[in-house]
Amino acid sequence: MKVILTTDVESVGYMGEIKDVKRGLARNYLLPKNLAVEATPGNVKVWNQKQRIIEKHQIKRKEDAESLAGNLSSVTCTIKVKVGEEGKLFGSVTTQNISDDLALKGYKISKKDIVLDASIKETGTYDVPVKIHPEVSASIKVVVESEESDQVSESGDQSEVQVTEQAADSSEPESSPESSEEASADEDSSEQLETKEQES
Repeated sequence: MKVILTTDVESVGYMGEIKDVKRGLARNYLLPKNLAVEATPGNVKVWNQKQRIIEKHQIKRKEDAESLAGNLSSVTCTIKVKVGEEGKLFGSVTTQNISDDLALKGYKISKKDIVLDASIKETGTYDVPVKIHPEVSASIKVVVESEESDQVSESGDQSEVQVTEQAADSSEPESSPESSEEASADEDSSEQLETKEQES
């Protein structure tokens, strides 16, 4: 069934486009929600008259996409995963993982717009394309790291603290047996001198 989209519809098309969709999708979703109208000759004529409005909308959409692409170029998605030997992942990093991380950073990007030739199965840094608009693409940096890296870092910090404390303890001076004996000898000499003065 052919319909004219009255607004942008994700995974279907953009405002003003004539799309051939399944009848169930049109009858149960697009038409009841006023997201589209049936592409009858009369409706097509009306939409042709609104072409200037549609063109302005398309220009604005492209400008927004270009702005978003500029912002995404400086974004780094860091994804922590469980890793086995030789940096191999238990499982893989998918477009959904990347989409979720972008959402946490305030960017609503559908997983369908993230281009991965294959799932990521090793740690490392990857440049991942994102299709924002039919004429605009961006590239984001995806860093895949082991979950254990944080734990290792924390244990390393604790070890440094322990070493520092031990070093501080060892730097305190200890009294030697010789110095104790000298102090005792001085006390005996003082007592003998006082005794002689009293006798004299």
